[in-house]
Amino acid sequence: MWVKIYTVEVYLWYQQLIKPSWAPPGWLFGPVWTVLYVLIAASYGYVGYLFFKKKIPLSVVLPFILNLIFNFAFTPIQFGLRNNTLVALDILLVLLTLVWALASIWPRVRWVVYANIPYFLWVSFATVLQLTVTYLNA
Repeated sequence: MWVKIYTVEVYLWYQQLIKPSWAPPGWLFGPVWTVLYVLIAASYGYVGYLFFKKKIPLSVVLPFILNLIFNFAFTPIQFGLRNNTLVALDILLVLLTLVWALASIWPRVRWVVYANIPYFLWVSFATVLQLTVTYLNA
């Protein structure tokens, strides 16, 4: 019962936010993130494998770890705390750590960068969207 009420409450909260006309429909986020998480799991998993095999240093794997932390924090901040300012900061950190991660792995394993282009494009779009939603609802 609590889960259903919480879900309806969160859904209603998100629906009442002012969003730009170019915001994608809610149903699109699930399929997009499903594909992205497959790409992230494969490429980040390979980076982790390289680290554990001592083929890359911690300085290369660190931005990948931070990116995952900030990525996984997004939903609890947005839908748990319902704090647009904090979630805007978080999505900026997702984007910055992703750029850092891709730049750090580029000289060593370029396919990881290529595999994450869709993730980079989506996070770039999501960053602009979240900053716009945050501004519109300030």
